[in-house]
Amino acid sequence: MSHRILLLGAPGAGKGTQSKRLADEYGVEHVTTGDALRANKDMETEYGTPRSFMEAGDLVPDPVVNEIVEAALADADGFVLDGYPRNLEQAEFLSEITDLDAVVFLDVDDEVLVDRLTGRRVCDECGANYHVDFQPPAEAGVCDECGGELIQREDDTEETARERLQVFYENTEPVIEHFRDEGDLVEVDGEATPDDVFARIGDVLDE
Repeated sequence: MSHRILLLGAPGAGKGTQSKRLADEYGVEHVTTGDALRANKDMETEYGTPRSFMEAGDLVPDPVVNEIVEAALADADGFVLDGYPRNLEQAEFLSEITDLDAVVFLDVDDEVLVDRLTGRRVCDECGANYHVDFQPPAEAGVCDECGGELIQREDDTEETARERLQVFYENTEPVIEHFRDEGDLVEVDGEATPDDVFARIGDVLDE
């Protein structure tokens, strides 16, 4: 049986990690808005192509994103959707075009999210990713892969992390309420270990 799964959660909640595992486990597509836009950047919509907005550095408008996501889901034999919907209009559109088997919200405390987001370090040379708590290098500040220096990106500072969370809540709270009202939403404790979180999502899908 093909699953149609929507994962919701703030930046740092672990959506990307869990989405990839779920896609592998259940043999379904991992659909992210970014991937869908890149794969279909020349798709004609009545508002123009995604490429025209992306190359201008503009946000791709909702109607274009909706069309792209609809096309990606239509081609998929089951999917894990990650990074969409970002607002209530997109959520309502999604409910019209597909029946979801599960909507899982990864619930993580703000302070834990900030720790996760600010703990990321990236190799200045080869781009390898580390985390000071969860995936530290063998030698502090030095890349295991190439010996390059590990740096903190500007978008991983505490100030930026808190701004990202604020934007997420403003846009996505209505999305969470939409699916809660529809009776589809299941909250999973995203502060558990990745294996435990994965097991709990599996339990939700098996019910």
